Amino acid sequence: MGFVNFESAKESSMDFGGLPVEVVEAPRGAPSNTVLGTLPNIRKVLFSLFKGMSITLRYLLHPSTVVTQQYPENRNELKMFDRYRARLKFTYNEAREHHCTGCLICEMVCPNASIIIHNRKGPVTGKKEIDHFLWRWDICTFCNACVVACPHNALEMTGNFESAVYDRRLLIYNLNAYAGPPANALKKIEDPEERKKAMEARDVYCEFTPMAGASLPGIAPLAEKKEQD
Repeated sequence: MGFVNFESAKESSMDFGGLPVEVVEAPRGAPSNTVLGTLPNIRKVLFSLFKGMSITLRYLLHPSTVVTQQYPENRNELKMFDRYRARLKFTYNEAREHHCTGCLICEMVCPNASIIIHNRKGPVTGKKEIDHFLWRWDICTFCNACVVACPHNALEMTGNFESAVYDRRLLIYNLNAYAGPPANALKKIEDPEERKKAMEARDVYCEFTPMAGASLPGIAPLAEKKEQD
C-alpha cells in the first residue's frame, strides 16, 4: 500500500476542454517516518484488544452481569423493556370494554396501510362504531404513529415479539374482542341486556381476515390460493 506525501505535493495546471485547470500532483511513496508512524497504530490495536478481552473476562468472572438473553430457554420470565415496540393491541378497562370509536385516524396516519378498519351502525346506539379492526403484523414497521395519533388511547404497543408462523395470513387478525361502542358510550346504556346486545363478540380470524376467506392486497385466501396453484 502506497503513502501520499502531501508535503511534497506540487501544484500544476493541465488543459481540460481547452481551458487551463489547476491540479495538485501528489507523489506516492513511503514517507521517511514510516516506522515512527506505525508504532502509535500498534499501541492503539493492542489497547483495543486488551479492552475487549477485559470485558470478556469480567463477564466470565461475574456471570450475573451478562446482558445477553438466553432465548428461548428464558421465554417464561423474559420481559422486554418498557419502550420496546412489538405487537399492537387494544386497551381495555376493568370490564373488558375498549376505547376505540372507529374515527379512522390511526388508519390514516399509518405509513404503509397496516391498519384496516371496518365500521358499522350500532344496532343499539344507532351511531357509528367499530366492527372489525384489522392489523397486518406482516407489514407493520412498529413506528408507533397509530398509538401516538389515537385521541382516545385505544391502542398500545406491547413487548410480545414472537411472530414466527408457518402461514403469514396468521399475522392478519382482528384486534377488537367485540364489535360495539366504546366504554364511555356503553356506560350510558343502563339496561344490562341492551348493553350486552350492543357488544357482539369478534373472533381473531373472522370476516375480513384472509384466514376467514377474505382477500387482501398481497394476501390471498386459501380457496383462491389453491385455484392459482
